[in-house]
Amino acid sequence: MQFENAIVPLIGERHASEVCLETREGHKEFCRAAFSCWLGTAMEYADFALYGLAAGIIFGDVFFPDMTPMIALLSSFATYSVGFIARPIGALLFGWLGDQKGRKSVMVTTIMFMGVSTTLIGFIPSYAQIGVWAPVCLVILRFTQGLGAGAELSGGTVILGEYAPPKRRGLVSSIIALGSNSGTLMASLIWLLVLTMDKESLLDWGWRIPFLSSFLLTVVALFIRRHMNESPVFRRYQMSLEVRNSQILNNRPTHKTEREHRSFLERTKAFWIMVGLRIGENGPSYLAQGFIIGYVAKVLMIDKSIPTIAVFLASILGFLIIPLSGYLSDRFGRRIIYRWFCFLLILYSAPAFILLDSREPIIVISTIVVGMGLASLGIFSVQAAWGVELFGVRNRYAKMAFAKELGSILSGGSAPLIASALLSFTGHWWSIAFYFAFMAGVGFITTFFAPETRGRDLNLPDDAI
Repeated sequence: MQFENAIVPLIGERHASEVCLETREGHKEFCRAAFSCWLGTAMEYADFALYGLAAGIIFGDVFFPDMTPMIALLSSFATYSVGFIARPIGALLFGWLGDQKGRKSVMVTTIMFMGVSTTLIGFIPSYAQIGVWAPVCLVILRFTQGLGAGAELSGGTVILGEYAPPKRRGLVSSIIALGSNSGTLMASLIWLLVLTMDKESLLDWGWRIPFLSSFLLTVVALFIRRHMNESPVFRRYQMSLEVRNSQILNNRPTHKTEREHRSFLERTKAFWIMVGLRIGENGPSYLAQGFIIGYVAKVLMIDKSIPTIAVFLASILGFLIIPLSGYLSDRFGRRIIYRWFCFLLILYSAPAFILLDSREPIIVISTIVVGMGLASLGIFSVQAAWGVELFGVRNRYAKMAFAKELGSILSGGSAPLIASALLSFTGHWWSIAFYFAFMAGVGFITTFFAPETRGRDLNLPDDAI
């Protein structure tokens, strides 16, 4: 009896999530899981948005005060990139544990890593107090923050996708993107309030407030996740493993699947497709909400509240853009919607910097809002459901988490640093615009090799391609 067929008697002809949602208790499980995933992703993106805004606006003055504005910006984004180096490590470790031991225990652990690290950043003394040890402490905490974040996003995406009915998976999975948007909104709102302080108070203690406030969110998220159940798909998978183990103990032969006879490259197609899709989204996203913030504040010398207002407004609009793009992916398919987002990002890259150079507040705000709407909100919403559907239940968490984080370190994690270096080397924005369009182009080309997975059965053990 083949491994795939061992699942059929346990599920029948219907998807596990559909059966789960028909009961009152199942509906409560879904709501609890959805809120937990939303809150965890909100925390992750609040942490990273707080750090991104701080790196572009304040960290140069606090941790690198003796450097020129350009070098200080470069150094700030260098520490920003450290978190992305840790993310693939966390994705591999916690993703493997999530596939072996279950999603719930991993999700509790990752939220602790993130919350504690972010809170401790708020306690780091400044460069004036302890010298070079200040940025060293920043790098260490940024690394541990990245370990937890490496599996947090994918874990939440997997749980939501495994709970969602197939016909509404794009819309339900967009809750993850709503979580990221909520986190960005919280971070920008906090920074808008903090930036009203006088400069001396801001540099002395005011910048610590956003990081210390994450402790409350951590406590709430931990409480909710301790009462969250495993997804119905993973529970069915555990039952199928018991059936298979029983066959082995009774000396009943199991057969290798056709996929297990294929080459390594053939068996990892879904993984590399996910990497390409992630580069097309994550690189432009972190340029739009990371580097451009620093470029506007430090290079164009525009009032620091302007880019923060832009991030805040984009986050508000995200509550319309995100569910709409998730719905459209359910209606027309993941591939065509993702392709259009990548194409629009390519068209956006050069005109964006021309408009930013006008230094007109309304034009600058509108440009940042459009960039975030395309790169950080809409495309990310589509990616959530598509990523879950690309992989089989056997290694879904580990493969998706590692593919996403590898794509992130090749794009988003290094994007602000590379963009800062390009600006320092060329002295002009054209090289950054080309870099922006190149990464969006990687995602655009990848869609032509990716399968359409809308409505795929997530109980299947093997990948979609």
